[in-house]
Amino acid sequence: MEQPVNNVHSFINYFSNTFLTLFVFFCSGVSTLHAIFISITSLYFVFWSDLFSDYHSAELITFRNSPVSTFALGVSVGYFISDLGMICWLYPSLGGVEYVIHHSLSAIAVSYSMLTGEGQLYTFMVLISEVTTPEINMRWYLDIAGLKRSNAYLINGIVIFFAWLVMRMHTFGYLLVYCVPSALATMNLIWFGKILKGIIKTIAKKQ
Repeated sequence: MEQPVNNVHSFINYFSNTFLTLFVFFCSGVSTLHAIFISITSLYFVFWSDLFSDYHSAELITFRNSPVSTFALGVSVGYFISDLGMICWLYPSLGGVEYVIHHSLSAIAVSYSMLTGEGQLYTFMVLISEVTTPEINMRWYLDIAGLKRSNAYLINGIVIFFAWLVMRMHTFGYLLVYCVPSALATMNLIWFGKILKGIIKTIAKKQ
């Protein structure tokens, strides 16, 4: 009697683990697509679009918006809300309370900019930092593939370290001093500490 019961438990555990892995794989794929889309869009509006140019309009830059910029923010809002739903559904498998807080605040902030049309330039400036997300997701793929000791895993860690340092720490370091309260970058600081510990650990293993 014990053998069939053990087999059932083994099957349930295997199915649960397989389902969770596939689900995380799917969520990571969606996360990567969103990150690529919003990073490219944000870079375009911040650096190349005439929408926020000094010569485009006499209107205050804080209130400038367009149907395309509003649509892009809407895509980002949809992503944050759907991902938050997935995190809550499988809590804490996809992330702890810090993920819930981060996604909630992100959805609220981007929603405000989308609905009011205010501060869209500054919202896009912050969303440029999503350029680091595909590297983070790639690290999970390498881990699942059993490549934690590979050169690809090491290179990925180094890329994440410098990308995070430039896109999230250096940029927000300026903002923390001159523009906004330190609460904005709290999660970036926490993750940077984890990234630093991880890359030191990976390099130590390679040696």
